[in-house]
Amino acid sequence: MDTFFVIIGILYVVVLYFFIDFSLGRKIHLEKLQLQHFPDRHSDIQLFTSGPELFADLFAEFKEAQKHIHILFYIVKKDRISAEFLSLLKKKANEGVEVRLMLDWVGSLKAKRSISRELQGSKVQLVFCKAPRPPFFFYSSQVRNHRKITVIDGKIGYLGGFNIGKEYINLDSKLSPWRDYHLKIIGEGVQDLQHMFLRDWEEAARVRLLQDEAYFPRLEKGKYRHKIVPSEGFYLEETFSDLIRSAKQCIMIGSPYFIPGKVIFRDLQAALKRGVKLEILVPSNPDHALVKEASYRYLRKLLSLGASVYQYQNGFYHSKILIIDDKVCDVGTANFDKRSFYLNHEMNCYTYDPHYIEKIRSVLKQDQSDSKLISKQDISRLNPWIFCKEMVARSISLFL
Repeated sequence: MDTFFVIIGILYVVVLYFFIDFSLGRKIHLEKLQLQHFPDRHSDIQLFTSGPELFADLFAEFKEAQKHIHILFYIVKKDRISAEFLSLLKKKANEGVEVRLMLDWVGSLKAKRSISRELQGSKVQLVFCKAPRPPFFFYSSQVRNHRKITVIDGKIGYLGGFNIGKEYINLDSKLSPWRDYHLKIIGEGVQDLQHMFLRDWEEAARVRLLQDEAYFPRLEKGKYRHKIVPSEGFYLEETFSDLIRSAKQCIMIGSPYFIPGKVIFRDLQAALKRGVKLEILVPSNPDHALVKEASYRYLRKLLSLGASVYQYQNGFYHSKILIIDDKVCDVGTANFDKRSFYLNHEMNCYTYDPHYIEKIRSVLKQDQSDSKLISKQDISRLNPWIFCKEMVARSISLFL
């Protein structure tokens, strides 16, 4: 009996430590937070949905780079595509092009040593950002830089859901084909991608480059009006909430993880009750444990109010998209989940051109046609094992 109470006491202390660490860490983070606001821009924007096509284009642009290549990814793995990626960066650096590669410390942890070894002695400047640090180790371990930004010569930018690894080029048997959305931006918006990369680089490497005009060449206006919107565990929920509450006809959501917080969940229910059509697209097969079960409580309620929920069948769906009526389309790095809303550093592109929105809507409609429309009953007839997983998922949904 004494041993039992000792174990309970230890568990209580551990839970209390995590709670205090997380609460104080987040409080101090929000107090120091300085949000970056960018104006509306005009750029040419191209959407990639296939990894092989994206990386063929990206690597071709690397080869043409003349001055600098700045890259931020959440994940770079240890495989063939990653080796090709690093080899190309080394080659460009040896040619005299400035190459800066920033990776999230946790996201790329498994390959951290091999990447560092591969680039050791090269002219590629490598930094790992957002390493856990005192005094709030637990909180800082959860705050990830989930942005995926590439800027080439200050003139060409990329932003979206793809990382570097074999699954992203359809070489993972369980997750192929990989469906994702990634933008190529040419025009005014590139300066905002460059700004955020250099801000993140300054935080990680302690080197200030934002004042260097060489990184910000004069850019021409492009075809589509848009805005680059960064977030850091704050502001994204507020932005999405405003968009959802403004909807008059239709809300379309695509995300690999559907775990909204109370505010967004309330807004979606209110939209359905006022007659707005809601369509949600999620994967049929998840890539992480418990994320599917964590979505069930939200999807059941929304289905009962008339939402349409699709489970993607043609591989793994990893796209992040939100379309409100025919007025705004968001594509970026943020998932529709608590981690993106409350923890991660994200970057989204909101586009307002009706022709662009119609083009993206047609892509999303195609993905819906490759999906199964599910009912509330489909996710209500749960066996005891799935029920237990759902209960666990609910209790840790913020960290999934």
